Amino acid sequence: MTHYDRMTHWLTGRVPDSLMLLFVRIVLGGIFWRSGQTKVEEGTWFTLTDNARELFRSEYAGVPLPPDLAAMMANSAEHILPASLLVGLFTRASALGLAIMTLVIQVFVYPDAWWSEHALWIGLALILILRGGGALSLDALLTWQRSRG
Repeated sequence: MTHYDRMTHWLTGRVPDSLMLLFVRIVLGGIFWRSGQTKVEEGTWFTLTDNARELFRSEYAGVPLPPDLAAMMANSAEHILPASLLVGLFTRASALGLAIMTLVIQVFVYPDAWWSEHALWIGLALILILRGGGALSLDALLTWQRSRG
């Protein structure tokens, strides 16, 4: 086996794969968490600012939901789903939720942002939807516990 083959074999192993999935979880979650933090009162997770409410009445008015409901749903998703990704709990479902949110943003809010941002977000979400959270996740711990009992 050549040096290149050994290196490739190691890189496709469980530890590097799990580290990559952890990194993807942190990056995707961080994008949405930071966005959510711009919409809430400082020191809170769920108290929307007046500016955030106005944003959903004006710039995000294309979303086919009442602005107050859309703001509450987006704010909840931008905090709960990234927190879930960080610890790797319900990773696939959380990534799917963020992918759906991205598609809503793409279609109804920023239709010109596909190549600049949204395709990347969808790509990260797809990795997690297809691969899960990896060995360094609560999902893996729960799976391991279920298999023992």
